[in-house]
Amino acid sequence: MAASAPASAAPLTAEQAKAVLAEVIKAFGAPENAQRMEEARDNACNDMGKMLQFLLPVATQIQQDVIKAYGFSSDGEGVLKFARLIKSYESQDPEIAGMSGKLKAMFLPPMTLPPHGAGTGGVATS
Repeated sequence: MAASAPASAAPLTAEQAKAVLAEVIKAFGAPENAQRMEEARDNACNDMGKMLQFLLPVATQIQQDVIKAYGFSSDGEGVLKFARLIKSYESQDPEIAGMSGKLKAMFLPPMTLPPHGAGTGGVATS
């Protein structure tokens, strides 16, 4: 592991954050993790309450396994700190914003994340 990674998460640069985010996304694609996510999805039956009960803990654990090597704590708080860091870079880096959206789509039900272009054929907002 990186010897320079401190015990408490040091702020990563945008490039470092992008690399860690890519690694997290890759981890979700690993066969064993994809299978765990699929089983959790099946158990949740597209019910939001069950998504939180079954899917979110699996998604959190997959992220923890990756980000702990970069100085984030290997608990829910570490995942939250990583998420806040990524969020802080989204407005500065469109690639990070796209990757973050891709990651969220892996564990949030599709109905909660309409595409950015949506809204032209739906209900008027004003």
